[in-house]
Amino acid sequence: MPSLGEKLELSFSATKLKNKDMMSKSDPICVVGLCDVEGGEVKEIGRTEVVKDNVNPVWVTKFILDYHFETRQMLVLSVYDWDYKGDSQTAVLNKKDLIGNVGVSIGQLINAGGKGNLDLGKKNGTLTVTAEPIQVSNEAFCISYCASGLDKKDTFGKSDPFLVFRRQNQDKSYTIVHKTEVIKKSLDPVWAPMVLPITLLCAGDENRNIKIECYDADDNGKHDLIGECNTTVSQMRLGPVESNVLNLINPKKLGKKKYTNSGVLKLMNMGTREELTFLHHIRKGTQMHFTIGVDFTSSNGDPKDSSSLHYYKQGHENEYMSAIHAVAQVMQDYDTDGYFPALGFGGKLADGRVSHGFFMNGSSNNPNCKGVSGLLQAYYNAVQSITPYNPTNLSPIINHVAAIAAKNNNGRSYQIVLLLTNGGISDMDATKRAIVNAADLPMSIIIVGVGKDDFSDLHELDADNKRISHEGKLADRDIVQFVELRKFMSNDGEITGANRAALARAVLEELPYQFMDWIRKREGQSAQL
Repeated sequence: MPSLGEKLELSFSATKLKNKDMMSKSDPICVVGLCDVEGGEVKEIGRTEVVKDNVNPVWVTKFILDYHFETRQMLVLSVYDWDYKGDSQTAVLNKKDLIGNVGVSIGQLINAGGKGNLDLGKKNGTLTVTAEPIQVSNEAFCISYCASGLDKKDTFGKSDPFLVFRRQNQDKSYTIVHKTEVIKKSLDPVWAPMVLPITLLCAGDENRNIKIECYDADDNGKHDLIGECNTTVSQMRLGPVESNVLNLINPKKLGKKKYTNSGVLKLMNMGTREELTFLHHIRKGTQMHFTIGVDFTSSNGDPKDSSSLHYYKQGHENEYMSAIHAVAQVMQDYDTDGYFPALGFGGKLADGRVSHGFFMNGSSNNPNCKGVSGLLQAYYNAVQSITPYNPTNLSPIINHVAAIAAKNNNGRSYQIVLLLTNGGISDMDATKRAIVNAADLPMSIIIVGVGKDDFSDLHELDADNKRISHEGKLADRDIVQFVELRKFMSNDGEITGANRAALARAVLEELPYQFMDWIRKREGQSAQL
């Protein structure tokens, strides 16, 4: 039983799922939700991959969860039949494709020895959940394998081999932890280098058995086993030595005369590297640079009118000020110098020019403001001196920050742009193009909707449900987080300290994931051998 402060790794499989497809078997995906407040909202924490044409799927995707004895952590698990061509990780799933759902608490799983067979109801099948306590390590193996002399499994050609790594669990069952790519038509394949976290391979026990299976891939999903062998993390650490040249044995052939093996698997290269977490990157000096962009278009109203979103009454923050205060208060702890560039857009300057990137502090060459108070003062000064105008263009500021990110694409700097707007984007096409291009760079975009607009255009930019694209090019990753400010306001229109904290959490909660996603893509998950 895990002790306080440990983490759990959740694995999922299912048997005898109800078939939802007429001409083939279901393509199941498991959606994992978590609720840690009784009667509270269930938050999706992730999805498995889709397993094609299989009513008895074993999903490879794992979920790491902090274990809290003092909290009743409820898992809400839903199995769907995937019938779409889009991104299975972000698409909105249709209720008609639901195979079944079930809830179980982490405590129940732990009390049952870490494993639960859950009935999906109405003969929809059984979902099996395994909760394994793990010791988290930041170390990762950088390894590559090759094989030689594989058995020929195809009648009219050579085999199409791939490897499956399985970690043995405490109950002697096995969990899939990695699959390699398929090498077409080869009996002597060389697989691409892999980066495999130690925690994933052995859950903290370096002498735990790891089974490596070699299969011949078939289009129908019924892959043929060529052979299998066993190793451990401690053995793999020895590198490319004779003890890591392993016979691939097919259990069905063991009784045959003169049978030696079905091929040989060889560890070609082995190295290690540190797989840093978000917190580790911050602690090692990665800087988060925060830029703010504020909407000064005429749709906000005349700042002198009490109905304006920019109207300021002494002692009472307006919505723009509340958003600036909430987010900047958190971000200032991650920026060493504490200076924030503050830009405005959609306003007419004193000289008559309409600008989509003027410096709110009034400077002609330096947009930086010192801390939260400096940002609020710059905003107040801009409200007094800028004439609201049009249009509402977001792309100039996004492109401005993207240019900075491109010049500092060294892994030590990450740009965050906060855009505060009341919606009604005028340059949607240009904004989408800017976001798609920025997705390749070390930056994230946070958009806070101010006022009572329907914000349909801003929701479209948040890739939680569908990856944003422009002219056929998909964004490489999700870098936009959109939040409506009014959801954090009290009935009297005020934002309390608690609501401000909740707003900051909602605005910033995806940032560490977006940052780590960029780090992994930057490194290409390639082994540094």
